[in-house]
Amino acid sequence: MNGNWDDLEMNMSVNMNTTMNTEKKRILVVDDQASNTRLVKVYLERTNDYVVREENDAKAALSAAEEFQPHLILLDVMMPGMDGGELAACFQANPKLKAVPIVFLTAAVTKREVAAGGGRVGGFPFLAKPVVLSEVVACLKHHLDG
Repeated sequence: MNGNWDDLEMNMSVNMNTTMNTEKKRILVVDDQASNTRLVKVYLERTNDYVVREENDAKAALSAAEEFQPHLILLDVMMPGMDGGELAACFQANPKLKAVPIVFLTAAVTKREVAAGGGRVGGFPFLAKPVVLSEVVACLKHHLDG
């Protein structure tokens, strides 16, 4: 009888750990171009690993992030009203969001410049636009699982 309880307890533990590890990661994509956020959202959600929220208004992104509590933020650099650098500073100043990794998306640097800088510009990871969707997934895996 005792062996059965141990087996049951072990199975429950394994099942709970599996469930915990398979939770979909929440990704907030902020870009003033709705077509860009839509493309990333559709691609990432098709992997069944991510839940993606789009935000096309930089000023609304802070409250969206507080509500959504993303695991990672993909952030366009050049946006009207508030650029990505300013918004990143707001995210980092917020106690609820300061630990959330930010990856910039930008057309301001080339893929070659990103590669030369080790994928980082100004201390932040960058992906050059136009983004290659498989590179976005690889980047997410690196920053979320690594």
